[in-house]
Parts: sequence; C-alpha cells; structure tokens
Amino acid sequence: MISREKTSMTNPLYDTVLGQRADSSAPLLHLPQGEVVSYADMAARVARISGYLRAAGLEKGDRLAMQCPKSPAALALYLACLHSGVIFLPLNTAYTPDEIAYFVGDATPKILVVDPDAHEALAPIAAKNGAKVLTLDAQGRGSFASAVADAAPARTPVTCSTDDLACFLYTSGTTGRSKGAMLTQGNLLSNAETLTTCWRFTDQDVLVHALPIFHAHGLFVACNVLMCAGGSMIWLNGFSVDGVLGALPQATAMMGVPTFYTRLMEDARFTRDIAGHMRLFTSGSAPLLAETHMRFEERTGLAILERYGMTETGMNSSNPYDGARRAGTVGLPLDGVALRVVDETGLEVPQGEIGMIEVRGPNVFKGYWQMPDKTAQAFHPDGFFITGDLGVLDADGYVTIVGRDKDLIISGGYNIYPKEVELILDDQPGVQESAVVGAPHPDFGEGIVAVLVADEGSPLDLAEIREAVAVKLANYKRPKHYVVLEALPRNTMGKVQKNLLRDAYADLFQPGAQRRPPASSVA
Repeated sequence: MISREKTSMTNPLYDTVLGQRADSSAPLLHLPQGEVVSYADMAARVARISGYLRAAGLEKGDRLAMQCPKSPAALALYLACLHSGVIFLPLNTAYTPDEIAYFVGDATPKILVVDPDAHEALAPIAAKNGAKVLTLDAQGRGSFASAVADAAPARTPVTCSTDDLACFLYTSGTTGRSKGAMLTQGNLLSNAETLTTCWRFTDQDVLVHALPIFHAHGLFVACNVLMCAGGSMIWLNGFSVDGVLGALPQATAMMGVPTFYTRLMEDARFTRDIAGHMRLFTSGSAPLLAETHMRFEERTGLAILERYGMTETGMNSSNPYDGARRAGTVGLPLDGVALRVVDETGLEVPQGEIGMIEVRGPNVFKGYWQMPDKTAQAFHPDGFFITGDLGVLDADGYVTIVGRDKDLIISGGYNIYPKEVELILDDQPGVQESAVVGAPHPDFGEGIVAVLVADEGSPLDLAEIREAVAVKLANYKRPKHYVVLEALPRNTMGKVQKNLLRDAYADLFQPGAQRRPPASSVA
C-alpha cells in the first residue's frame, strides 16, 4: 500500500485501490473458468466504462444504480464510478420492483444497470424517474457491455477529495422508510487502509471471495482491502461448500458471514488439512455464535476473527490479529475510531454495564440523503454517531453487542436484552440457535417469545429447556412462549429478521387470539 502522504492523489480512493497499480500485470481476480484478470486488465476496463459514463453525460456527483449479478464487469462498474466521481448505488439483487422504485425515486440516478431478466419490470420505473436503463448479466453481457465497447477510454480520473461522496447505501428500513447513507471517499478509504494494516494484508494474499458485491461487506471491505494491499481474489459467483473447498488450497484468507462457516463445518471434507494453512478467516454482517467460534477452532486450529460494522460507518471494531480473539465479542475499537457506551441521558455507563454504542471517526458517514432531520437526530453535537446497537465494554476494552435498541423488550417495567436470553437458550442440548423477541402482552406490556431451531435429528424437550432457563434467569427474563421453527428468517447477508418474527407473533398474547404459532412451528 502506498501512503497518501507520500503520493499525490487526484482521486484518493480510486488511486489507492487501483490507480497506483493500473500498469501492473499482477493478478487481481482468479475466475472459476481459470481466467485471470490482472490489475492492468481491470484498469483498462474501468477507463472504457468511465469514458462511456462521461459521454453519456454523467458528471461528478451524479448517481448510478446497479442491480445485477456479481461479475468482474460489475466490479469494474463500481471502480469506474469512483474514477468518474459518480456516486455508486449498489442494490440487493433480491429487491422487488416496488423496492427498486423507492430507491430510484429517492436517489434519482441517471443510469440504472440491471439483470436482463429484470429489464421488463424495471424499465417503466427507470423511465418514470428519468433514468436510462441498461442490462448486464453474470457473464458481463448485455446492453451496458455493448454501449461500453464503443466508448473511448477516459484515462485520467476525475479530481475528487476525501470529502466527496462515493456511494449511497440504503438502510434496511425495518422501522420506517429506508434512508440513504452518504459515504464519502474518505469514509471508504480510511476503512480500507485501517483494515489492511489491522488484518496484515499484503500483495501476497489471496482472498476467497464468495460474498455478494451489492453489500458493504463484499464490496467495501473485501474488495477495497484486497486492492488496497495489492493482493488477489478467487472470485466465486456465490457461496457453495464445493466452491470454497476447491478454492482454499490456493488461498491465504477468507471473509464470510456466520452461515458460511456453519455450512463448511457440516461437511466432513472441511478439516485442518484443508484449512490449517490459512492465515485468516473473518466473520461479519451477522453475530457469530460463541459455539460456532469454538467449534471452528477445534476443527481447524484457527480462531475466526469477528468484527463489527454497520451501513453508516463501515467497520468500527475488530478482534485483534495478534492476541485473543474472544468468542462472543467484536473486539476492540479500530485505530482512529472512538467508541463509547452511554445511558439514556448520554452519560457513559460503568464498565460491564449495557448501554448504547456511539462512535466517532473518519469512517462515519456524512449523513442521510435528503433527510436533514434524520441526520441531526443520529448525531450528538460532539460528532458521535448513535448506532442503535446496545453493547458492553469489558475491562480490556473488548466490545460485546447485546442487541439493537429496537430489539429491547420491556416487560413488567423491566428491560430485557434478547442476547442475554439467547445465550442461555443456545446452550441448551439440541438447540442449534435461537431468537428472542417481544410481543404485545395485556398485563406486562410485552411478553417474551423464544424462537428455537433444533439440531438436525434432535427433537427438543421444551419442558427441560424451561427448567434450565428458570435456573439461569430471573422470572421476568424468562420466555412466556416457545416456538420451534425449521430455520430463522434471514436476509441475504444472514442477519436474523426479528421484525418478521415480531410480526408473526404480534397477536400471540392478545385476549381471544389464537395461541398457537404458525403452522410451520410448534409450541
């Protein structure tokens, strides 16, 4: 990595991740068919796309939205937006046309790039909002590719500063209208450089890349960090056990979500022999169960490194590369990131007590697009961002996340933090994982509902679980109702969608309501 202090950069983020290696024949992507895309190859693709964007009338600060399959061409489009000063809006490939309509209407991109299969449904949405719609499939084919092929390359990046916007990422919107988080070049660059150093990435690293690139984890953490270091990626179209097992012997590192690791450990081929040479496994985007952490270490001899980030901030903390990677924690605040845990009055809580996590640093976003009131509500006057995550700081400075503020359950006037109950439930024989939510209760305000998933072939004895919980937890923290499901509802990044569980059991405790859960579960 070349320091910005030593190199004059007209476009800091682009220059750091690709521009300084634009003439390098070093590999960037190893594709499944055996093709290798070098840094120079990628830079040439980026120059041509950038030339097209400028010819199409996109200027610095304009927006481009993309909802298409993962491909080298999609990565090149992101990099071309950086090169051109265009604000990039990656959209989850699972979004429906109705959801896309909101994002396009709010961000008003000049171009919308979509999967050819979605063109018919999305073309009217683009037309209504004055956006040009182009197509790009998983093989890099489509009307976008055709248009770019005829463009004259733009070799010189548009001059940008670290304060210029690089992308919009929309929040999940589970508690209201989705908000467009405005991330600057400096936000993404600070995270890329900090993580490259923190996790010891170099140009000798080869990363297994099985994540999607419509999400911050796969794009801004995985891709930016590896390119910042000058390393390469084994580019998988998505996660599969066979694909990852085939890639591991040539790799040094892997970034994943907890589901990746639980599925790998279900396969007898995933052993110390195939994984023991790896330098680093990281996990994020959803909580990693302590049990998964410990099982993985027993199987491979390696400890997964868990970290903590969010849409508005990128990464905030990480377990150390050297030192204890503590199961159940998300490690220590990153260099340059100030993190505090406060009560409802804004005062820092004593060590070991639960409070709201707040952060400040170069990684923290600029604000919410066209929502000044929401932006003002999210920050304190001293610049600390209110994350909405509840956590604890221990004596050594390690952070443990106990849940979201909106997940807090108040029953009989007492605060119950779901994570505390879930840890007890996850410990019970036969329980693979759990999720605890509150449902409206006529007497207590909210009643606790415990949703359990059983280990395969292990029917759960709910009476025994109730007894064990009674020993471990005060009465007001004990679930009033148990449900067993085949699987917890999750989004595409593996996060449990507690809002769906709250909706499913909203009437559970109401007078006259049907007290049995949905047909797919048992009480």
